[in-house]
Amino acid sequence: MRKTLTLAIPLLFAVMATNAQEVTYDEYDLDNGLHVILHQDNSAPVVTTAVMYHVGAKDENPEKTGFAHFFEHLLFEGTKNIERGEWDKIVSSRGGQGNANTTQDRTYYYETFPSNNLELGLWLESERLMHPIINKIGVDTQSEVVQEERRLRYDNAPYGRWREQMFINLFKKHPYRWQTIGSLEHLASASLEDFKEFNQKYYVPNNAVLVVAGDIDLEGTKKLIKDYFGPISKGKVIERKTFVEDPITATIKTKYHDSNIQIPAILMGYRTPAQTERDAYVLDMLSTYLSDGKSSKLYKKLVDEQKQALQVFAFNSSQEDYGAYILGALPVGETSLATIIEEIDEEIVKVQTELISENDHQKLLNKFENQFVNSNSSIAGIANSLARFYMLYDDTSLINNQIDIYRSITREEIKEVASKYLQTSQRVELEYLPEETLEN
Repeated sequence: MRKTLTLAIPLLFAVMATNAQEVTYDEYDLDNGLHVILHQDNSAPVVTTAVMYHVGAKDENPEKTGFAHFFEHLLFEGTKNIERGEWDKIVSSRGGQGNANTTQDRTYYYETFPSNNLELGLWLESERLMHPIINKIGVDTQSEVVQEERRLRYDNAPYGRWREQMFINLFKKHPYRWQTIGSLEHLASASLEDFKEFNQKYYVPNNAVLVVAGDIDLEGTKKLIKDYFGPISKGKVIERKTFVEDPITATIKTKYHDSNIQIPAILMGYRTPAQTERDAYVLDMLSTYLSDGKSSKLYKKLVDEQKQALQVFAFNSSQEDYGAYILGALPVGETSLATIIEEIDEEIVKVQTELISENDHQKLLNKFENQFVNSNSSIAGIANSLARFYMLYDDTSLINNQIDIYRSITREEIKEVASKYLQTSQRVELEYLPEETLEN
């Protein structure tokens, strides 16, 4: 992820959308295949312009990983009409902020401005799409940036490699087996033509959604979008491969030694369904029940009452094709990793064999209601949700009704889904150990 520009005006920090109101939007396609979503909210003079491209780490050649994330950086280098190094200066000088981020499924760029700079935001994103400059100086510069990010977030960060180590064991066929940072060796050995081909394939209007949200006039905005994005040529149809994993039928035990840590950790990972499936929503609730906050079951048991763990966590990492449900903890003192596994499994068996209490169920519903409201509490948040639901869920209306799915989840479903996915024979057990524990 790129660094975020400091906002030049306090207003942009404070703008909030109306909390529980329905998000209205218009959506349509340009002739070149660009999908457009407009959300009008004239309550404050702020506008977010965002473009999400349907390209992430999973779309990379296994021998050329890291390209999607690399482009997140590279496409701020400059364009035919924006000199190198001037992009961020243009944004900040007009009182705005800009950023970008990449996942294994998509890449997202956005700017938030005072609404009198709507046209500037559209011009910037059309420039990124129409006139990028991909040359040796830009590639070399951003290679240094990505190398530093790798060192900071992965190689030199305590527990920085856990996700990498977990996913190479959870996935054997699917590209989810590598991380968005990719391989620095692959990036270093890539040619300039490799980068240009990646850009030409994926950075095309028919592989993107443009969202404009905030203080706009709908008809005027549609005209500006047509002027700036209409002339861009449609790209070739992108053929995507499908990867089907074989089921995990026996516990996969593995270890990794990290020189940056002193306290070991145990992580248990289960392969789970795509984020669009109902079971993925149930797993979201289950992870919240087990370890979200100090009142959660695992925290109360392992940290508060038995004082066996410094930290405990559970989360469902849902993605477009598959998900990963991760449980783990850091032990206290002489507590063994085997003991932590045993105690966590005891709680899993409980949710597999007993209904959670009605009170706990209501607490879960309350938390998800709160999360839903917060996700749509800012113009930038609404823009992100609109793009994400359209591109990755194929259902823009989820911005208003996804909460209904969570509301409909029963205690019986939580029990059933826990039994279906959280079996010891279907998981990876990763012992994440300090380097000094290596055997002679």
